[in-house]
Amino acid sequence: MPFDPSENTKIALVSLAELAKGGSWRLSLAHDRDHHLLIWITRGQGMALIDGARRGVGIHNALFIPARHLMAFDLGRQGFGPGFGQALVIPADTLLTLPTTPQHLRIRDVTAHAEISLLLEALGREQNTRRALFQSAVLATAELVAIWLHRQIDLHLENNPPPRSSAGRTLSRAFCARLVTDYASPADMGDHAAALGVTPTHLARVCRAEIGTTAAKLLAERHVHAARQLLGETDVPVLDIARHLGFGSAAYFTRFIKAHTGLVPTALRRNVQNRQP
Repeated sequence: MPFDPSENTKIALVSLAELAKGGSWRLSLAHDRDHHLLIWITRGQGMALIDGARRGVGIHNALFIPARHLMAFDLGRQGFGPGFGQALVIPADTLLTLPTTPQHLRIRDVTAHAEISLLLEALGREQNTRRALFQSAVLATAELVAIWLHRQIDLHLENNPPPRSSAGRTLSRAFCARLVTDYASPADMGDHAAALGVTPTHLARVCRAEIGTTAAKLLAERHVHAARQLLGETDVPVLDIARHLGFGSAAYFTRFIKAHTGLVPTALRRNVQNRQP
């Protein structure tokens, strides 16, 4: 077999159902990821947290979330069933030419719909057939996807000059960035607000206006997502998870988890692990 220079590439095309496998909370709760994510929605509608704001999303929308940016994606009662869309999972250290900021694009041109659909279909075919040099083919096709994305961003900016960023959006972005870097610290809402130079009341008001929820609830979401992930994917003792997430005691952590999931941590661990693929 010829040498494939991209043999270790981990670019993968998955359905939204696969991305949410194990529970819709994996996407619907606020969290960040160690890889870039390009989501192409082909059916349904819902809400997404991206770039410090909650936005409505629907059919023929493209979302690009760079690694280590806070995100959430919820299709509501529809759930993440088959045919609702696809996601391209791209390692953070990729050499692809990708945007550096989150993007939400509503693609209205039918030619652009066909282009991205054909590119993702070709990438998926290479991924599934695994012919000789398939990793190189996946990487090359992913670069074409990145070019498509940049072109759509340019077209969007031509038709929709970016509005001047408001003080509220700047603050909500900054708080979301803190939930990526400092969510597991013992800091309370007063500490987070002080680090951002505002009062807790002002931070709560701005987050409600920009994101649709308070800063405290968003922090709780991030904690719940991390807790469910650690409980389901590791055997780390509950006490150590509580300490890692900044909780003062296992008892407080247990009360917090039960209040937000209806289960104590040990029961939640069994529940999540039983649903693992």
